[in-house]
Amino acid sequence: MSDQTDDRLDGARLRGDCADCFGLCCVALPFAASADFALDKPAGKPCPNLRDDHRCGIHTGLRQKGFTGCTVYDCFGAGQKVSQITFGGQDWRTGPAGQARQMFEVFPVVRQLHELLWYLTEALALPAARPLTAGLREALRKTEQLTLLPPDELVALDVGAHRRDVDVLLLRTSELARAGTRGKKKDRRGADLVGARLKGADLRGATLRGAWLIAADLTGADLRGADLIGADLRDANLTDADLTGAFFLTQPQLDAARGSAGTRLPASLVRPAHWTARS
Repeated sequence: MSDQTDDRLDGARLRGDCADCFGLCCVALPFAASADFALDKPAGKPCPNLRDDHRCGIHTGLRQKGFTGCTVYDCFGAGQKVSQITFGGQDWRTGPAGQARQMFEVFPVVRQLHELLWYLTEALALPAARPLTAGLREALRKTEQLTLLPPDELVALDVGAHRRDVDVLLLRTSELARAGTRGKKKDRRGADLVGARLKGADLRGATLRGAWLIAADLTGADLRGADLIGADLRDANLTDADLTGAFFLTQPQLDAARGSAGTRLPASLVRPAHWTARS
């Protein structure tokens, strides 16, 4: 794969396209009755809301009917990759015996790899990460090659080991990107900040990797240049917060949070439709 191809691994290819997917997230993944889901569903069993055409029967009313978890999920393009490339457009409903089970096992593996593609692509776009360009491009090339493995090899893949290798590069990228932020930079990696009162907090250049920010009040917080990889932002209040230049923030994280028209976002992300319209 050429470097030019590597640099274009973004946009539509790394976002879910339900039109080219056989509803894999609605079948392969399990969920439990909770604030996010209205009922229990084991892995491999179709959601009762999944129609025969692989579309959601309650798509426009998911939040109102207790399926908020569905509205904040994105496969990073893994669904269409598995459906159209790995299995060559063969529907799990009509495919050979055993293929459906294999497809459901492959999907979460490719989803993890596609999430890594998203992070690596973003890292390559950060000017501060230029010293790591060669390593990042090689990791991107290798990750893309892994997504193209045959189904049996994908099922057997130690994706955790690959994630750990990539994370070394992403951590170094974070250090370089945050070094340009003046002043003391907070290190809140993995911190328990559930429900924390962080209104107006200065979190410029902070590392919030894997932090638990569930229902945290980040109203008006300054998160410019912060590393948010893996941060749990479910129901976090980002009203009027400044996320300009924040990196390794994904659309699913943003969709799980609350915000406003005054919340400033990285250019690569879109304002969730359910956010309030206050300015």
